[in-house]
Amino acid sequence: MAHTEWNFRERRAIEDMLNANARDQGRSGDRETSLDRLSREPAEGRLVCSSPTNPAAPARTPSRSCRASTGTLQLDGYSGYDRLTRPSLKGGAPITVGHCWAHARRKLKEVFDRDGSELAAEGLLRRIAELYRIEVEIRGMDPGQRLSARQTRTAPLVAAFGDRLQAQRLRVAAKSRLGEKLAYIHRQWAGLQTFLTDGRVEIGSNAVENLIRPIALTRKNALFAGHDEGGRTWARIASLIASAKINGVEAFAYLKATLEAIAAGHPASKIDDLLPWNFNPST
Repeated sequence: MAHTEWNFRERRAIEDMLNANARDQGRSGDRETSLDRLSREPAEGRLVCSSPTNPAAPARTPSRSCRASTGTLQLDGYSGYDRLTRPSLKGGAPITVGHCWAHARRKLKEVFDRDGSELAAEGLLRRIAELYRIEVEIRGMDPGQRLSARQTRTAPLVAAFGDRLQAQRLRVAAKSRLGEKLAYIHRQWAGLQTFLTDGRVEIGSNAVENLIRPIALTRKNALFAGHDEGGRTWARIASLIASAKINGVEAFAYLKATLEAIAAGHPASKIDDLLPWNFNPST
């Protein structure tokens, strides 16, 4: 399974349910898809997308699952999403990537724990700790306030980190353990700065990783889906449950109300009403 967090537009799971219900009732789906309409009428929310990995081409699975989406994608350094960032992307605008500082720190910590590298500890690990101290102070603020604090306080620290990173890459052998970790961070550098220009983006992907941990821990259950389509259905339901949780919505109540609305013939043209961040338990 591949798991990602979209900070805004992604509605594939609900659209699939609506189209399936239309087929069951002998009605054809809308000629213009809900995703087409929603690309002109953007709504904002946070959606976690789980997708069954194709063992024959695992790197293609994320881009195929998320290619209809736009927005900012928070992720680690997995290369399967690279094609979504290309200007030549077919079917939509390239996405913006927000890479994870926790993964960058982890790479350096591995070297320090094994070799006791002072370059990793003094030069870079402590600098990352300073970034996280600021994030702790601004946690819970609205995106505008977080962005202002990051531009004032964090951006100079990130710039200094970048200078230090490049200086150390010149000093360290590229094929050494530390050299390989520095090269990894260098490759992710543009995405590591995304949180400085968008207050909605987190400094790392730890929150979404914690959110999908129950899915990862029960991953073997998916082996008994019975069919590839069963696996895809499992992934859609997992996506909706995780998306409800990350938007502060009680998942069972949301799924119950959504499935009842679909069974009652909810029109595909009003798919926005069924998104987790638009759910109103009192209606």
